[in-house]
Amino acid sequence: MPGSDRVICPSCATPHPAEERFCRDCGLPLVDARLPRDHDLAVSDRHERARKIKPQLSEGPLVKVVSAGHQAEAEMIQGLLLEEGVPSMVRRSAGFDVPDLLAAGRRDVLVPRSGVDVARDVLLQAELLPGAAASQRPIVVPGRLLVGLLSALVLVALVAWIGTELLV
Repeated sequence: MPGSDRVICPSCATPHPAEERFCRDCGLPLVDARLPRDHDLAVSDRHERARKIKPQLSEGPLVKVVSAGHQAEAEMIQGLLLEEGVPSMVRRSAGFDVPDLLAAGRRDVLVPRSGVDVARDVLLQAELLPGAAASQRPIVVPGRLLVGLLSALVLVALVAWIGTELLV
């Protein structure tokens, strides 16, 4: 790779003539051979996070997928989403925008519209969506509950009445 007229592929390190712009094997844009390779450069935390994002999941307007109880929980949810390639943003929920609360107060986690389905799947697997917890709880029908309470009340009254009649 001597000479400044050479460019290389950052992925497969194949040398190419300077007039070429893309690797014929990988299709990636070529870089100057004199520049240090990516693994030689220190990558910032922000750059590392950006590499995890899947471009197909970052399109469209932002949509709220879940509400977190506080800043730390919201950041944990962001980390889960990022591991699946879904970019996200956290904002204070309406009514909790008091600066005195600092990290306390509810937070909304927003994702681009193209990443909503993946984000919901991740949150369902982690049991962080309200729908996930509700689907596992038994369903209480108010009518059945009322009938059960009234029948218990009638039974207690009947036992008390029979007990007073036996004592007399």
